[in-house]
Amino acid sequence: MHREPPPVVPPRSRARAFRCALAALALVTLTAATGRPDADTRTASDPAAVVREWNAIATDTIKAALGPRPSGQAAIWQGFVSVAVYNAVVGIEGRYALYEWRERGPANASSAAAAATAAHDVLLASFPAFKERIDTSYANSIAALPAGQARDRGVGYGKRAAARLIELREGDGRFADVPFTASPAPGVWRPTPPAFQPFIDTWLARLRPLLLTSPRQFRPGGPPALSSAAYAEDFRELKTMGAKTGSVRSARQTETALFFSGNLVEQVQTAVRDHAARHRLGIAETARLFAAVNASATDAVVTAWDAKLHYGSWRPITAIRLADTDGNPGTTADPAWEPLLVTPPHPDYVAGHTTVAGAVARALTGVLGTSRIDLRVPSEITGTTRFYGSADDLDRDVVDARVWGGVHSRTADVAGCRAGTRVAAWALDHYFRPLAEDGTPRSPRTPRQHRPAEPACGDPSGAGGSVK
Repeated sequence: MHREPPPVVPPRSRARAFRCALAALALVTLTAATGRPDADTRTASDPAAVVREWNAIATDTIKAALGPRPSGQAAIWQGFVSVAVYNAVVGIEGRYALYEWRERGPANASSAAAAATAAHDVLLASFPAFKERIDTSYANSIAALPAGQARDRGVGYGKRAAARLIELREGDGRFADVPFTASPAPGVWRPTPPAFQPFIDTWLARLRPLLLTSPRQFRPGGPPALSSAAYAEDFRELKTMGAKTGSVRSARQTETALFFSGNLVEQVQTAVRDHAARHRLGIAETARLFAAVNASATDAVVTAWDAKLHYGSWRPITAIRLADTDGNPGTTADPAWEPLLVTPPHPDYVAGHTTVAGAVARALTGVLGTSRIDLRVPSEITGTTRFYGSADDLDRDVVDARVWGGVHSRTADVAGCRAGTRVAAWALDHYFRPLAEDGTPRSPRTPRQHRPAEPACGDPSGAGGSVK
C-alpha cells in the first residue's frame, strides 16, 4: 500500500527537544510581514480578536501544509490548536474547566498573550517547515499588546499550555501504518477513477481522540445489505440526482453540491470567526466556542474514519458501474456513469463531511444554548455565502450536497451526521463546562425541555440556507 510521507509532526524525541527550545525562545522580531487577520481590531476593548486572528493563521498554515488533501486531516490540527488556546485563556480568565490540566494561570497575566503564544507553539511544533511565517505572525501579535509584566506572564503561561497539549498528544497514532486489507468484492471499497488513489490517511481511524474514549465509541451500525430495498433506494437516488450529466438536479441543488465540495473545516473556521466577532464574544467565550467546535470536529473525523475502515463500503461510482454484481433486482448497472464531483479516495460509509457538520452544528447549539446558530458560511468553490439560522438547515444542506454531488449515499450521509451529533453532545457533557462559584464544573445535565433540539440530519422539511 502506498503511503505518503508524514508531513508535519516531529517524533517524540524531537518533540521533547523542541519544547525545551521553545522554553528558551525570545520574542522574535522579523521585518517581513504577513497578513494579520483582525489585526486592526485587536485592541484593549476586543482582546478576543487575538483568538480569531490565530484561528485564521492556523487555518492558513494548515491549508498551505496540506494543500487540497481530500481527507479530514485539517480538523485534527485545528482541534489541537484550539484546545491549547482554550487552556491558555480560561486558565487565566477562569469561567470554564480546563482541558486535561490543573495548572491555573498567574494573577494579572494577559490572556491575549497566552492565547497567541499557545497557538504559535502548537502550530510550530506541528508545522516546523512554516517557522518563518508562524514566527512573523507571532511577533506581530505580541508587539500589538502592551509591554510589561502582564504580557510576560501571559507568554509564559501560554508556553506551558502548549507544552501540555503537545505532551498529551505524544504517541497518539499519527501517521501510523494502518492497512486497508479487504479484497475487492461486491460492496467493498476499491480505488476510484480518475486517479485511482489508495485509501488516504487510514491512520485517522486509529488516532487517539481528543475527547472520546476510543475511535469506535460512536461507531454506527453498518450500511444496508446490497440485497435490501434500502440499498436500492439509495442507489436510484444517486444514479439520477448525483450524475455529472443527465441529472434531474435543479440549479439550486447543483449549487448546493458545489458549495460544500471544498474544505468544510476551513468553511467552518471562517463562519465561526464571523459569528464570534459579530456577537462580540469575550476572549473566554471565543476560545471556548472554537475549542468545542474544533475538538468535536477532530473526534468526528476519527469516528468517520473508524467507520470507513471498519465497513469499507464501495463508493457510488463503483456501485453504479458494477451494479450487475450486487445481486439486487432493483439496481441496474451503468458502466459509463460519472458523479458530478470527483470521488475522494476513501470509503462511502460514513460520510466525513456530514459527520463533521453534525458535530459542528451540535457543538454550536450546545455552547450557544439554542438551535439558532446565526452562521454565515462562505464557499471558495461557488464564491457565495449562505446564511444558516438553524443547525437543522446546515445539516440538511451538507447531507443533500454529498448525495447531489454523487459521492455518498444518503444512508452514509445521515448516519455520519447522527454520529457527529452524538460525538459533540457527549463532548459537551464532559468538557469545556462552565465553572460553578466554588470552581468545580457545573453539571452538564439539564432538563430535557431546556436542552437544544437535536439536529434532524437530513429531514427534508423546512427551508435551506439563503444565497447571498
